[in-house]
Amino acid sequence: MPGQPLQPFAPPNMILGNLPGGLTSGMLITWGWYAVCAFWVVYTLVAIYHWIKYSHASWVMVPAIALHLLVSSSLIVYAFTGIWYL
Repeated sequence: MPGQPLQPFAPPNMILGNLPGGLTSGMLITWGWYAVCAFWVVYTLVAIYHWIKYSHASWVMVPAIALHLLVSSSLIVYAFTGIWYL
């Protein structure tokens, strides 16, 4: 309206105010670990797909996949629990 002065845009004061307990560090760490695990699953599936598709004639493919799964899953378990299983 031409009769009223312009008001600057102000973002909401509390964007994360709708969360029940607010944004805690525990929540950030939990979602960070979820992101790491999701990235690991996607990376592993893509790596296995490429190993099978492009190295199907190689006898090293199956032990390489098994070693990748063993080492990477052991690192994930160690990161979560602090207990080394290998």
